[in-house]
Amino acid sequence: MVPSQLLLSAAGRGHGGYDSDFSDEENREKSVQKTKSVKEDGLLIKPFQKPKQGSVVHRQFAAEEWDREEARKRRCHLIAMDAYERHKKFVKDYILYYGGKIEDFRRSGANDKTDLDVIRENHRFLWDEEDEADMNWEKRLAKKYYDKLFKEYCIADLSRYKENKFGFRWRHEQEVISGKGQFSCGNKHCDEKEGLKSWEVNFGYVEHGEKKNALVKLRLCPECSHKLNFHHRRKEVKARKKRGRAESKSKEPKSKKKKSSSAKKKSKKKTHEDEVSSEGSDNSDKDSDKSDVQDGPSDADFWKGPLRDTDDKSREEEFDEYFQDLFL
Repeated sequence: MVPSQLLLSAAGRGHGGYDSDFSDEENREKSVQKTKSVKEDGLLIKPFQKPKQGSVVHRQFAAEEWDREEARKRRCHLIAMDAYERHKKFVKDYILYYGGKIEDFRRSGANDKTDLDVIRENHRFLWDEEDEADMNWEKRLAKKYYDKLFKEYCIADLSRYKENKFGFRWRHEQEVISGKGQFSCGNKHCDEKEGLKSWEVNFGYVEHGEKKNALVKLRLCPECSHKLNFHHRRKEVKARKKRGRAESKSKEPKSKKKKSSSAKKKSKKKTHEDEVSSEGSDNSDKDSDKSDVQDGPSDADFWKGPLRDTDDKSREEEFDEYFQDLFL
């Protein structure tokens, strides 16, 4: 009986009598691996790391993670937009959440000023040294515009001539090129070119609360001249007579005349001696005849036309004549 019980117990252990010596070793290796994995997991866990939750996460934790992810997406979306698109998005979001109209966000341009507005506020008909004392950028801009104007003749506004009120301004470059105000009528609404007259007017005006006067010159046609002199006659500027050449000839010094007369006498003596010495030969006679022809004009030359004036004008006389025609 004893041996049969031992066999049954051995068969139960060895699965039907077939036992293996390596089964115990495998079990030992598995247990060792489990202990190693537990130790390694313990080393990898950091002190600030939260323990893993095998169950469903808490609702608050899920909401925080969701908000964090949405904020990241929104930030990436805003960075991809330009400044104007970002501004429009913020305005739309504000109106969506707080209400209102898009017109409330439009900027008011009532106080905006252009360069032309600044020039009109700080412009002066004539700039003095006192005006240039305290110069800000607005006055410098107006002074720069003033320096580009041409202050020889004025352009007039005679629309209110019956009230004895006139407006004057200086000419700009385009008007000088076209001849407006000098070769055509200086009235703002007139382009007449015939019968122009030059007038000198004492222009009184009020500028920045100060009363000032300026002597200006303008050229007008007969009709516009009547408007200018409707209440009282102004001073007319007339061209001066050309006396430069006549005065220069009359005021020629006597010493120059004496020197010229003595030089003529000496030249006559020399020509006479040359003629006497050259009477003996025919070649000399021919040369003398040629020299006589060259010295004086022939009879045929008198019938070709009037003699040309050989007197050359000096540079100062030419400038005087030019400016006399210009400043009529």
